[in-house]
Amino acid sequence: MKPTIRTFSERWRAIVLSCLLLPGLSGCSSLLFYPEPGQPFTPEKAKIAWRDVTLTAADGTRLHGWWLPAKEGVEVKGTVLHLHGNGGNLAWHLGASYWLPEQGYQVLMIDYRGYGLSAGKPRLPEVYQDLAAAFDWLDKAPDVQGKPRVLLGQSLGGAMAIHYLAQHPEQAARFKALVFDGVPASYRDVGRFALGTSWLTWPMQVPLSWLVPDGDSAIRSIARLDSPPKLFFHSIDDALVPMDNGIRLYQAAPPPRVLQLVRGGHVQTFGDPTWRQVMLRFLDDPEHFNGLRRLAEVPNYPDEKSQ
Repeated sequence: MKPTIRTFSERWRAIVLSCLLLPGLSGCSSLLFYPEPGQPFTPEKAKIAWRDVTLTAADGTRLHGWWLPAKEGVEVKGTVLHLHGNGGNLAWHLGASYWLPEQGYQVLMIDYRGYGLSAGKPRLPEVYQDLAAAFDWLDKAPDVQGKPRVLLGQSLGGAMAIHYLAQHPEQAARFKALVFDGVPASYRDVGRFALGTSWLTWPMQVPLSWLVPDGDSAIRSIARLDSPPKLFFHSIDDALVPMDNGIRLYQAAPPPRVLQLVRGGHVQTFGDPTWRQVMLRFLDDPEHFNGLRRLAEVPNYPDEKSQ
C-alpha cells in the first residue's frame, strides 16, 4: 500500500461515512481501493527485461500488466503471479518482485481495473474478474506451461486472492505455493483499528466499524484453502494492518503453513534480502519448509511442535 498512515486512516473513516450514505457491498467496497492512474516508470528503471501485456476481464474491461521473464541464462524455476495491495499501481509495487527473475522465477504483475493503465473502476465484486483474467492468462501463456506456479499476494491483493481461490479450488490446485505479505484478516477489524487512531472517531470505533462490509474478508475463506502450502509474512512493526491480523489468518489456515514474522513497514518485506531468502527456500520445498530461524531476525510463531 502506498498511502501514509494518516491517509490510510482518513480513507477508512471515509469508508464508514460513505457506507452511511451508500448502503450495500458495492457502494462501500469501492472505497477499499486507492488507485493511481498512469505509469510513472517501467521495469527498465530496474534494468530488467519486461514486456507489456493486455488482459480482458469477463465483462470486457481491458487490464494492463507486466511480464518479467527469467533472467537470460538462468534456468526457469516457475512463474509468480504478483497481486499488489490497494494503493498506487503496479509500478509502485515492483520492488516486491523485481528480484525474482534473477532467481529463475518469471513474474506476471497486473493492475486491477482503475489502476495504472487498466480501464474501469475498482470495486467488489467486479475486481474478482480481474483475478480470473490473470489466472486465465497463465493457463494460456506458452512460457508458463509445465512449470510450477506461485501466487504472491500483498495486503488487499492477498485478501482478494484468498477469497477467490477458496471459491475456485480448481484454480488453487494449479499453484505450487501461496505467499502472503501483510494481508488483512478482516476488513472490519482493520477499519476499527484505523478509526481508533483518530480522537474524532475513537469513541465510536466499534459501532462504526460494523458499517464496513466484511463478508469477503480473508478470515472467512482461508479455512477452505486446503492446498497448496502457504507462507504468511507479517511485520511486527506494521502500522496499517496490525500483526494480530497475520497471526489470526495463519492460525485459521489449514496446514501446511508457516508464519514468518518480519520487521519494517507495511508490505516492505522484500526490501530486506533476508526475507527474499526465506521465500526462495520456501519455494524450494513448500511441503516441508518450517522457517529459517537461523536467518530470520525473529522466530516463526508459533512453533509447529508446540501446537
